[in-house]
Amino acid sequence: MDMTEVYDDDKINKIIELYKKNRQRDKIKYLKKKDDPEFILQNRLRAKTHYETVYKEKKKENYEKNKVLLQSKSLFRYYKKNEKVEAFRKKYPDKYKLLQDHGIIVSASGSGSVV
Repeated sequence: MDMTEVYDDDKINKIIELYKKNRQRDKIKYLKKKDDPEFILQNRLRAKTHYETVYKEKKKENYEKNKVLLQSKSLFRYYKKNEKVEAFRKKYPDKYKLLQDHGIIVSASGSGSVV
């Protein structure tokens, strides 16, 4: 098949219908299979393996990369909840500036508000 082939409306509609039929068939197959105990065990094993090998490391790396930002956001939320935003601003000017730079705090006449 040539990559420059031009599709007419009939061919496009046929491709879309074929896709819809395949999706419907796959959905029906999954709905029949999802309650099978063997399938459930295999799926749990696959998910557990993925979590232990890939996902856990990615989450850890992402946290380490954004650790200061996440801690600053948490601290700001605490001060905001207790209505002490001005105290946060005076006590932690570097964290306040960091949150402003990331667009988390929008300054309006001296007091901060979370976006």
